[in-house]
Amino acid sequence: MTAPEHRGKERIFLTGFMGSGKSSIGPILANTLGYAFADTDREIEAREGRSVTMIFRDDGEEHFRTLEREVVRELCARRRVVVALGGGTLMDPANYAAMAEAGVIVYLRASVDQLFLRLQKKGDRPVLRGDDGEALGPEQLRARIETLVREREPVYRRAQVVIATDGTRIGLTVDALVRKLRPMLAPSGRVS
Repeated sequence: MTAPEHRGKERIFLTGFMGSGKSSIGPILANTLGYAFADTDREIEAREGRSVTMIFRDDGEEHFRTLEREVVRELCARRRVVVALGGGTLMDPANYAAMAEAGVIVYLRASVDQLFLRLQKKGDRPVLRGDDGEALGPEQLRARIETLVREREPVYRRAQVVIATDGTRIGLTVDALVRKLRPMLAPSGRVS
């Protein structure tokens, strides 16, 4: 049975480590539900006119997190939207509180092995680079992923819905999410 505080929501926030499938699953889930789709990183890039990597490099992570909080606040006011969050977005207590109040948080869980496979060719992720900005070697990359997952996992697990993405086709993951989310969502036309 769905807890009463999670019924009637119009916003779905997809969290999880980078490479867990948020940006791939999000648009398909949104389309299936008849919702809009937004990605916090893309929203920030559009607003700033530069990539997340450039923002980290030029202004630092603290500035990026300030921009991220502003975008989260705006997305919490939108209706009928699926939002793909950056891997660290939920770590900010203000972001977590705003999203938990505004909608349903979904944790797309992937194993370290799967994340490593998905991320080893992604050189554009600032938190997966060395202090000098250079790409990490395979052993350092795996160690960084393990450390970050260990730090973030307790917060991710606070999500109202947790679903594993390892070894499951995107369509099947979306189907499983729709079944879990439908009882929690507001019927069309009803404001939460």
